[in-house]
Amino acid sequence: MDKAKYVEAGEIVNTHGVRGEVKILPWVDSPEFLQKFKTLYLDGAPRRLLRSYVHKGCLIAALEGVADVNTAMTLKGKRLWIAKADAHLPPGSFFLADILGAAVVTEDGAPVGTLEDVLDLPGNRVYVVRGETEHLIPAVPEFILNTDPVHGVVTVRLIDGM
Repeated sequence: MDKAKYVEAGEIVNTHGVRGEVKILPWVDSPEFLQKFKTLYLDGAPRRLLRSYVHKGCLIAALEGVADVNTAMTLKGKRLWIAKADAHLPPGSFFLADILGAAVVTEDGAPVGTLEDVLDLPGNRVYVVRGETEHLIPAVPEFILNTDPVHGVVTVRLIDGM
């Protein structure tokens, strides 16, 4: 899938019931966010979301063309994508996938490295930046000064020991 137009949104981790519903582990902010989409993409093909509900942090969903548990079983382990154009994010928001691989620089413009991963920890997110050394930078306003997903640059403030 074209990562400029689509983003990985979750994985089908199991079936649910006998009517072909699947259990989706969301990789986006929440199952409620994923539930807003009318179309999900599976193996590059669109699948309408017929009905869904949130259950224990996952989305239980009935997908177009999946009418029984046997068909649903064949989807287990598959990844689902959403179209970025359908997301309607608030101004200033972005998908984390859009900043992976971004250049990370200090407020003075000195290169720090490349944003390789984002850890979603209980207190806050932490950016894993790899350059000459590895930096773990909390994704809070004190350290993340600017994020420009369009140009692929994240500006940070580092402190001693970071």
